[in-house]
Amino acid sequence: MKLKVLLPEGIFLDAEVSRVAAEAENGAFVILPRHVDWVTALVPGILSYDAGGEEAFLAVDEGVLVKCGPEVLVSTRNAVGGESLGRLRRTVDGTFRQIDERERKARSILARFEADFIRRFIEIERYD
Repeated sequence: MKLKVLLPEGIFLDAEVSRVAAEAENGAFVILPRHVDWVTALVPGILSYDAGGEEAFLAVDEGVLVKCGPEVLVSTRNAVGGESLGRLRRTVDGTFRQIDERERKARSILARFEADFIRRFIEIERYD
C-alpha cells in the first residue's frame, strides 16, 4: 500500500507500507492492503505503520483518513515523526490536545459574539 500523510503546507510522508494503525473517534483500527475502501475521522493520537519490515510512528493531530484501493491518504493539520514513542505520546497529549481546547474556546467566544450581534439587531428593529 502507499501511505501519504498530507499537511496544509505539503506532503509530510510518502511511503510504501504493509500496515497502517490509527485511532478514530470510535476506537483504534488497523488497515491492511486488501481491506475494503473507507473513510474515517482521526482523533489526535499515534499513527503507526510498517515500512520495509520496520514499525514507525507518527503523532498526528485530528484529521481524515481515506483508504482507496492501494492508497491510504491521511490529511491532518499537524504531524510529528522521528522521535521515541513516549515523546510522541507527550506531543499528542501536550500540544495537539491543547490546540484543540483553545480552538473550542475560540469557537465558543465567537458563537457568543454572533448571538450578541443578532440580539442587538433585533433590539434595533424593535425601536424602528
